[in-house]
Amino acid sequence: MSKVIIVEGKTDKERLHEVLAEPVEILCSYGTMSYEKTEEWATQLEDSEVYLLVDADDSGEKIRKNLNQVLPNIHHLYTHRMYREVATTPLDILAQVLDHAHFKVKEIRAEEEFF
Repeated sequence: MSKVIIVEGKTDKERLHEVLAEPVEILCSYGTMSYEKTEEWATQLEDSEVYLLVDADDSGEKIRKNLNQVLPNIHHLYTHRMYREVATTPLDILAQVLDHAHFKVKEIRAEEEFF
């Protein structure tokens, strides 16, 4: 079974690629999920292990709610509220979130962060 992570945007996707040490398909919702797109993904992903990592805001919660209706077995991953966005979450924190969900991640130290 393949693993898929759904994020909101291109920057989120790039950040996860910096952390992941295994091939994982990463899909972007680009901040919104139409009914058609939600249904399309439900069909496309029915044989995949699907994870959702979106921003801790209203848009992210709406995406969670919509996808949870069509993909009831989706695994919800959360960034810390203090970082609010996946794109601004430090790489070492993203690595911890993904490691906890049993993804293979690169070893990243907090001091490797550059903002």
